[in-house]
Amino acid sequence: MSGALHDLGVSDLARALAEKKVSSVEVTGHLLDRIAAHEHLGAWLCVDADAALAQARDADAQRAQGNAEQSRPLLGVPLAHKDIFVTRDLPTTAASKMLAGYRSPFDATVVSRLSAAGTVTLGKLNCDEFAMGSGNENSAYGAVKNPWDLTRVPGGSSGGSAAAVAARLVPAATGTDTGGSIRQPASFSGITGIKPTYGVCSRFGMIAFASSLDQAGPMARSAEDCALLLGAMSGFDERDATSAQRPPQDYARAMRSPRADATAAQPLKGLRIGLPVEFFPPALASGVDGAVRAALAELEKLGATLIDVSLPRTELSIPVYYIIAPAEASSNLNRFDGVKFGHRAAKYTDLIDMYKKTRAEGFGDEVKRRIMIGSYVLSHGYYDAYYLQAQKLRRMIADDFQHCFAECDLIAGPVAPTVAWKLGGKGDDPVANYLADIFTLPASLAGLPGMSVPAGFAASGEGAGMPVGLQLIGNYFQEGTLLHAAHAFQQATDWHRHAPSATAMGGTA
Repeated sequence: MSGALHDLGVSDLARALAEKKVSSVEVTGHLLDRIAAHEHLGAWLCVDADAALAQARDADAQRAQGNAEQSRPLLGVPLAHKDIFVTRDLPTTAASKMLAGYRSPFDATVVSRLSAAGTVTLGKLNCDEFAMGSGNENSAYGAVKNPWDLTRVPGGSSGGSAAAVAARLVPAATGTDTGGSIRQPASFSGITGIKPTYGVCSRFGMIAFASSLDQAGPMARSAEDCALLLGAMSGFDERDATSAQRPPQDYARAMRSPRADATAAQPLKGLRIGLPVEFFPPALASGVDGAVRAALAELEKLGATLIDVSLPRTELSIPVYYIIAPAEASSNLNRFDGVKFGHRAAKYTDLIDMYKKTRAEGFGDEVKRRIMIGSYVLSHGYYDAYYLQAQKLRRMIADDFQHCFAECDLIAGPVAPTVAWKLGGKGDDPVANYLADIFTLPASLAGLPGMSVPAGFAASGEGAGMPVGLQLIGNYFQEGTLLHAAHAFQQATDWHRHAPSATAMGGTA
């Protein structure tokens, strides 16, 4: 096997394993050594080397018996899970003291489906507490560092997943996206991530933040990798009332399906891509604007037609989201009371005192902030003024997208207004964190699929040299079109193959 094993993505590993060029045990052992050498990134909350190697040995044995290749291309491929998915054999904390040491009696559907596909689980990855944050600085177990620059955030809330994939500690990881928490860290860390249409992946066993927004998705090196993983993760789940009644999809096949007008030189011929004027404001960082526009020019070379469109309520997505999401969070987190499971205060005088002290000790500042906001907007006298109005505007934001999709097939633009900021750079200003989500929130509120594709690096300004992602948004259940466009772009460019230098990451391997 030429080259380093950690440089192989999911699809590369699947081919190498199928061709017996490498074993799952070799890959798993190599990655475990690499993880140990990069603990300073803060990406991992739990690693079970013995269990991972046992799974790898079992995968190798199954391949040796010849009962794998076509039906289970992921057999023996290592990955890791964001610590928001419950796992029977590993602790699940949601990066909160509230769930320190908690072990679930069952696996989340996403976890069980990937296990059934034959993947090897290396461990659980750090995240913002209960998935609330944009920089992965809200974890009770310490901030995650961006492997491109250890002084910067990797994005959030799936920052551990993004950092681990970018640092080549694991070829892929699961993430969750409520308001951009797959796309934004993928952009900040230079990897590919996709948030499917709401309901495509089961939410059963995914610790809830905002139930009408949370959605699972894969984070990996390329669109091809994401297509393989999403195919295994998707499909109807009767245990999830919000699950879309659709069978699992072959996204890898959809990704490769040529368009009617396509040619070898122009695989995207006939594809109309809308550019919302609201996604390119004067305040957009020059480094981000330059990289995104260069990516759009490449899409034009591949045959796509760029069309100016408008999403007039883009700015309203911030107040709408930060009313609806905290409202749902205040309801979902009500279960953490010290009675049923999780942390309980050691000293208290009565039941109410136990509730107060348990939550004061167990929840971090950002979680408390969102619970308080959510409780306020749902309270008597404010429900109609805030929550109900936000839901009406949410419907209007979704309608804006449908007006755009009457003119185009996909929507494109930046993922975030800036590149990754410095650790602690927005710690005293939570609103500044909220504003960073302006380009990802609209699609989340509408329940649309979206993805971040590595589009280069900022050439100038603050954060020069940091990764920049191109955001692609599709209509409902058009993940195949998204992946096809991203794959064509990645066949013509190599931004997704760039990795942080050993010097930037530190460590010993």
